Amino acid sequence: MKIASAVLNEFTTVGESGGITEYRLNANGLRVLVMPLPGPPVSAFMVTYHVGSRNEVGGLTGATHFLEHLMFKGTARFNSKDGTSVFNVLQRVGARVNATTWLDRTNYYELLGDEHLPLAVEIEADRMRNALIDEDDVESERTVILNEMDRGENSPNMLLYRNLWSTAFQAHPYGHPTIGWRSDVENVTADGLRHFYDAYYWPKNATISVIGSTPPERALSLVQEHFGSIPAGPDHIDQQVTAEPPQQGERRVLVEQAGQLGAVMIAHKSPDALHADIDALDVLDTILSSGKGSRLYRRLTDNGLTAGVGATTSRHRDPGLVLALAFLAPDATHEQVEKEILDELQQIAEDGVTDGEVTRAKRQLRAQTAFGRDGAFAIAAQLNEMIAVGNWRLYTEFLDRIERVTAEDVQHVAGKYLRARTRTVGWYVPTSS
Repeated sequence: MKIASAVLNEFTTVGESGGITEYRLNANGLRVLVMPLPGPPVSAFMVTYHVGSRNEVGGLTGATHFLEHLMFKGTARFNSKDGTSVFNVLQRVGARVNATTWLDRTNYYELLGDEHLPLAVEIEADRMRNALIDEDDVESERTVILNEMDRGENSPNMLLYRNLWSTAFQAHPYGHPTIGWRSDVENVTADGLRHFYDAYYWPKNATISVIGSTPPERALSLVQEHFGSIPAGPDHIDQQVTAEPPQQGERRVLVEQAGQLGAVMIAHKSPDALHADIDALDVLDTILSSGKGSRLYRRLTDNGLTAGVGATTSRHRDPGLVLALAFLAPDATHEQVEKEILDELQQIAEDGVTDGEVTRAKRQLRAQTAFGRDGAFAIAAQLNEMIAVGNWRLYTEFLDRIERVTAEDVQHVAGKYLRARTRTVGWYVPTSS
């Protein structure tokens, strides 16, 4: 669709892929992704900030998540005290509105009718630099977050997952839980959170996605109108984090807590999301755990050892984990299940997988991808994760990359990454009380 030159003069067109066009707002460097979709007059508007728990340091862990809460307390214009909170104003026009925090990013979004899109753009632009972050709101949200933390502590599998990551990563901030460590949440101040906000919440550290039926010209015009006057941000926005040193041997973690069925998690260090090997690891995960014909299902669940199995490779800006997970059947032992998983991984590293398994995994990944991209919000949510790791084009290129994976590639990555020296094993052992 041709866009009026008056609007385009405010932007630099960076590139296009798979129906998505990237623009850069000349005034402040804000990145904008626009994807027109046929269908009902509905659009998703999402602001992805390039800041997550990877940017937090000791004493300030959980800051990104805490700010997510405070951003909904609003600004001088949109705030809960005056009954004009972000939720109130947007939900009155039928919008779906929320935010999420993760390791590499924070995102704020609205899904709403096109006629109300200007309101969403106005609110997001306002709270990009005008969040209140006052002491009263910090205290009220501190209680909410600590209650949220308590719920996580009462989930054995969530607790095991968190402890596994903090054991696998001893220097890199991926070892911190996104919600933060309790003492940091209990002691953080409004001044500390304001400092963090002022360090990262700027146009040059954000990407906007507009997905839906709104014409690109209108989307860009609204972004320019509301975001164009905001300064770009500091000359240097710090994205440097401590690199995780090479792991020199297996690590283990044990969680004992009241519950019913045990669990085993086995993790190995994996490459970052832009590494060429990551696609073969995705195929390997699918071969291991997708469906009743998968290797771990046949080896464990079919033989009565587990109630469920899974495998996944994290796609993050920095190296992460490839993880196998098994929920134990009542009569199975942790030792038995762990050995079966490790034997299966070793067998793949030594003997490889078949071409048929790779073909079936690709078919499953294509289906999962299609289901996961149904609608404007689903597309924006998946695009958000690719923005976070540093290249939004991974969204449009994913299936082509998967299609190039061979059985030899799968065996190669199994041998390269699933090694004892980079392994972290976690057990959840239920107790009676």
